[in-house]
Amino acid sequence: MRLLTALRKETSWFIRTNLAQRTVLTLGSGLISIFDPHRDDMISAFGELTSFTVLSELQRKMLNDPEGALILKEKPVINSTVLDLNKLATYPENSFGKEYFDFLKINNITPDTRKPVRFIENEEQAYVMQRYREIHDFTHCILGLKTNMLGEVTVKIFEAIQLDLPMCWSAGVFGMLRLGPKHTQVYLDQNLPWIIQNAKQSRPLINVYFEKYFEKNIHELRSELNLTILPAKLDEKESKENLS
Repeated sequence: MRLLTALRKETSWFIRTNLAQRTVLTLGSGLISIFDPHRDDMISAFGELTSFTVLSELQRKMLNDPEGALILKEKPVINSTVLDLNKLATYPENSFGKEYFDFLKINNITPDTRKPVRFIENEEQAYVMQRYREIHDFTHCILGLKTNMLGEVTVKIFEAIQLDLPMCWSAGVFGMLRLGPKHTQVYLDQNLPWIIQNAKQSRPLINVYFEKYFEKNIHELRSELNLTILPAKLDEKESKENLS
């Protein structure tokens, strides 16, 4: 299925830039992303403009993995047009599909919030970037992390270690600086060592065809992916500020 490729052609998402324009955009989007983490358009632009060499390596790793290669071949997209959320709501408790549906409902989000890739001309690499964005909520769900600041920073470090995308590293590092004293301590003592271990030991999530596991028990899926969840629940009074 080459739905994403067709959509790119129909909507002309790609924006061609020269070296000078890319330099200005990279610096500008990077600075804005640091000082205003709510500017998802700038975060998206910075992520694309700094990821060309990394994306080629990610593409190679996906091609060398049977499931990753299948993802690149079929190019599935994740949005409310493709996903039957009403069906996911009927799945058994503890199934990955039901957990994902509950995650969306609890956090008041939809699968349609991810920006299209605009600054990567190579269609295969553009898809790798798009796939990374679209499985972000799956990553939250499978790790059992909320979408507040503490949860987002933790997920970004996981993504940074697994994918080595510069945007993930910058979001993880600078995002930590936005945590309050209490949550900084929780992050350093609990979240950081746990997420580093998980990122290193688990199967690369970019190679996981999550849509095929909706009916699977989420605990079994975590075990197969070699993932663990935090041994204790995070403080319920965590900040709700997001860093997407």
